[in-house]
Amino acid sequence: MTYTLKNADLNELMQKTIEKNPSQNEFYQAVYEFMLSVEAILDIHPELIDKKVIERILEPERQVMFRVAWVDDKGEIQVNRGYRIQFNSAIGPYKGGLRLHPSVNLGIIKFLGFEQIFKNSLTGLAMGGAKGGSDFDPKGKSDNEVMAFCQSFMRELYRHIGPDCDVPAGDIGTGAREIGYMYGQYKKITNECTGILTGKKLSFGGSLARTEATGYGLCYFVNCMLKKMGTSFEGKTVAISGSGNVAIYAAEKATQLGAKVVTLSDSNGYIYDEKGINLDLVKKIKEVERKRIKEYVAVETSAKYTEGCSGVWTIPCDIALPCATQNELNIDSAKTLVANGVKIVAEGANMPTTPDALDFLMNSGVKFAPGKASNAGGVATSCLEMAQNSQRLSWTFEEVDAKLKGIMENIFMNVDSTATQIGHEDNYVMGANIAGLLKVSDAMIAQGCI
Repeated sequence: MTYTLKNADLNELMQKTIEKNPSQNEFYQAVYEFMLSVEAILDIHPELIDKKVIERILEPERQVMFRVAWVDDKGEIQVNRGYRIQFNSAIGPYKGGLRLHPSVNLGIIKFLGFEQIFKNSLTGLAMGGAKGGSDFDPKGKSDNEVMAFCQSFMRELYRHIGPDCDVPAGDIGTGAREIGYMYGQYKKITNECTGILTGKKLSFGGSLARTEATGYGLCYFVNCMLKKMGTSFEGKTVAISGSGNVAIYAAEKATQLGAKVVTLSDSNGYIYDEKGINLDLVKKIKEVERKRIKEYVAVETSAKYTEGCSGVWTIPCDIALPCATQNELNIDSAKTLVANGVKIVAEGANMPTTPDALDFLMNSGVKFAPGKASNAGGVATSCLEMAQNSQRLSWTFEEVDAKLKGIMENIFMNVDSTATQIGHEDNYVMGANIAGLLKVSDAMIAQGCI
């Protein structure tokens, strides 16, 4: 793909970014989408170039790569690579998840960390942007093997994080089990009981509603979009990809709000249940039994399972929520969605829509919500977990959920009003990028050349 911008200064920065970061395609994609939005405001915000704000934002404050050696159940030594990219701390301590997946590499972690800057800014909370992880795959590993990896991972990571410096969280492949093993090792090494990781179990400082937060927050954001359109979730058909926490709890909240969710997927294929997904069954399969989504049709025999996860977007729907992974929704899928009458596409995953698919959807009149706005509920609730840990308090589910709903509604209002102010009403991509950027930019300028 060619990344060319009309503005000479931004185009030069884009090309320099590509030269300095070879073979990091996901990072280029995230930066390019961001730069396209920035072009629209350079006339009224020349400081973004004059004070090198954009150039500074594009360069992480710190990049850490390290070896993770651990011993498997056969007594053999395994070696993985670990990462922590601390991108920007202008508005608060670094905050962002730890992804454990074979696809993890430096470019993916950098794209995620870059997106996290603006996502965290949009929440209105004091959090900088970071991301980390490893190419370790917890799937198929025993609890002892996962523990061995997590302990080794933390033996290096602990020296780079802290409750007022960098507070990691979970992500793909990193759930409460992995967070627990990492937290235990951090506590052993440092002799400190702090809120250093979020996504913990309730028994040692976790927050109610954290598991549900990203999926619920996604639906709260979409609900705001629907209200502006003069409608609601009631009676809508929703297609969702993925079957992890985000997908499951987006399905749960959409159902509570009156919609019918008809699809879920994993990396092998997707299920279609015309009468509506049985969430209790999905939770049993994915959260208790840790099995593949195809097991669903063994119980719900009227449902259909199809190999190939991209086919999930062939199912007609009013609202599509991609909640699996980056670049899962391509141009062909976008064309199919539009042909089938989709009205809203809102990202539950990080950058799940390819650039050409995004352009097609928006040019076709589909309302589109970018992940840095619509899936910010997870990190927002992580920050609420940090607050509870600092105060040694535990809030009720209802208290956390109410705060989450308020945060997501505020994000929508900020994104929506920013898009209108710059003359691009309903362009939530531009609204999110610019609203997130201006807060970070103001903090960076106020703090001098850092």
